[in-house]
Amino acid sequence: MDLGLDGRVYAVTAASRGLGFAAAAELVADGARVVLTARSQDSVDQAVRRLGGPERAFGLVADNAAADTGERLVEAARQRFGRVDGVLVSVGGPPAGSVLDATDEQWTGAFDSVFLGAIRIARAFAAVLGEQGSIGFVLSGSVREPIGGLAISNGLRPGLAMAAKTLANELGPRGVRVFGLLPARVDTERVQHLDGLAADPAAERARAEAAIPLRRYGRPEEFGRVAAFLLSPAASYLTGVMVPVDGGALHGI
Repeated sequence: MDLGLDGRVYAVTAASRGLGFAAAAELVADGARVVLTARSQDSVDQAVRRLGGPERAFGLVADNAAADTGERLVEAARQRFGRVDGVLVSVGGPPAGSVLDATDEQWTGAFDSVFLGAIRIARAFAAVLGEQGSIGFVLSGSVREPIGGLAISNGLRPGLAMAAKTLANELGPRGVRVFGLLPARVDTERVQHLDGLAADPAAERARAEAAIPLRRYGRPEEFGRVAAFLLSPAASYLTGVMVPVDGGALHGI
């Protein structure tokens, strides 16, 4: 299938590693150009090199929580590649812990980056995208089911999913699509870190794999391919959807 990505330009936040980088890599592999963010210049430079260099990717040092990140991404895409076709808003996961143990500072810090930062970035792109534009949010299976030990994520992700659904209604008449991705156990550094918090990380991974119908963790490129498809013109009649990329881990329909 031709996804229609050749020559198109997308921004991907928090894309120096993990799910963000996986999505950026699949976009570039199919002919798109990418503007990415990371929190350090070294991380940005390494990601750009891995994606094929400045002809294919451009990087900014930026934090999702910063008020001007969305506008900076739009301007960078236009100046570097001459256009902008969409954005995938990815962000590092909030700290692990319980509702009772999480501090006010952890809640407010996560709200600024995970929720408000994502909304700001989406608003900046919504202001400039035309027909066939797309806005994606990397969310979590916690949108539909709480995940043990991830109270802050459980609290924030469902609200962001509903905001994304609302935005899909608002932008649909302009031909701009909005969607969310719901990963579960994809084998990234983040998931490896979470497994490592257990007393026996190997046993924790085995327990998690046994609960997944496909009996394994996802590979980052498997997530990236779904993200690239949903951002692309090939998914032109999909909007307002929350797509699990989880090997069947979610129990509901």
